[in-house]
Amino acid sequence: MTKKKKKDEPKVNKQLEGFKMEINSFGEIQSTMDIDKLNDFLNENVEDKKLKDRDDQK
Repeated sequence: MTKKKKKDEPKVNKQLEGFKMEINSFGEIQSTMDIDKLNDFLNENVEDKKLKDRDDQK
């Protein structure tokens, strides 16, 4: 017998629960979350590798 694979949802931050991103047939990105809200989350939680060694950044 073959084992049935259970499709598990990935573990995500509580602020991103329900977030889905898809690309439609026209190549447009469709998201369940406002892009500004997503950018704010990323700015708070992810360090930008390109900017980490700059002297003029916090």
